[in-house]
Amino acid sequence: MSSEDENKALARRFLEAFANADLHTLDELLAPEFINHSLLPGQDPGREGYLQSAAEQHAGFSDIRYIIEYQATDDDMVITRLTIRAIHDRGSVFGVGPTGREWFFTNIVIDRLCEGKILEEWSADTITPFLEALTQEIRERERVEQELRVARIIQEASLPKEVPQLEGWEITPLYRPAREVGGDFYDFFELEDGRVGVVVGDATGKGVPAALVVTATYSMLRAVAQALGSFSPGDILAQVNETLVARIPLNMFVTCFYAILEPKSGSLSYANAGHNLPYLHRNGEAKELRARGMPLGLMPKMSYEEGEASLGEGGCVLFYSDGLVEAHNPQGEMFSFPRLRALIAEHGGKRSLGEFLLKELYSFVGEGWQQEDDITLLTLRRSAP
Repeated sequence: MSSEDENKALARRFLEAFANADLHTLDELLAPEFINHSLLPGQDPGREGYLQSAAEQHAGFSDIRYIIEYQATDDDMVITRLTIRAIHDRGSVFGVGPTGREWFFTNIVIDRLCEGKILEEWSADTITPFLEALTQEIRERERVEQELRVARIIQEASLPKEVPQLEGWEITPLYRPAREVGGDFYDFFELEDGRVGVVVGDATGKGVPAALVVTATYSMLRAVAQALGSFSPGDILAQVNETLVARIPLNMFVTCFYAILEPKSGSLSYANAGHNLPYLHRNGEAKELRARGMPLGLMPKMSYEEGEASLGEGGCVLFYSDGLVEAHNPQGEMFSFPRLRALIAEHGGKRSLGEFLLKELYSFVGEGWQQEDDITLLTLRRSAP
């Protein structure tokens, strides 16, 4: 092997040792008087600084690969052009925690050799583009976090602060927001003749757009329902749909279940705009409250089928959003509608049905579960005398 080939092989071995954080090989190949001419911020130019840099790179990145594309020699110099590939998923780099991002850099490294050791090294500036990209990523994260905070404030402001106190009735809402705020909402409003409107819905999308659509929808529902108190639930949804169609983005819509409770008789009239079917628990059975209708905001001139149910003594209705039934366990299995229906049939008589269902959900998904969507549970129960 010629001396040029030997020098190339030595430089290649040196670069691969750095990529693998092979500190033993680096220590072996670095000359005692080694000087690094391309320093990172705060890095010592000698051997110790170089070894520390290799260890820090390995602590912050995984799957580090140095792909050598070209090598040339000039006397005691070896010039190497290479592509560096790494995933930032192990630890902090320059104060920035793991991003999970995969990075690619093209670099040119010049190593000066002397008696089988690396005496000096120069390399192109790859750190500036990296730091600029990290800075941009930090700004983007801050923007997303700010948007989530704003969306959460809007959504929390849209939820009712008080629950109606009706003699002989228990109304219990539970709301568990996901980190990426979704579009769940619920509301109650007084109507004429002592009746009470109850609504549960879910707007498509997440963040500020969903929160704004939620605010618009529940405001319209309240205004229309109270202004047209004598109208049926289907007529109310039809009116709100006409208003929403002209006002929300084309790629968004709202599912909504609207019911009117007559507290004295225990009758519940209702209409559904594409929302999950509530379950009526009575006499050990869970019955779906069925009514057909398209989601709000999709198409104009929609009509909404209506239904009616009677809550006998101890009867209970559970309204809910899809964040419950569509939650997945580690095996990818959904909590599902059949599971929910079976639990309500068996345990619907529990006074704290919502809390019970959440415990069942947490047991199903296990520890470390990342909540995928908002969860809303609203229980309407007629007290036994």
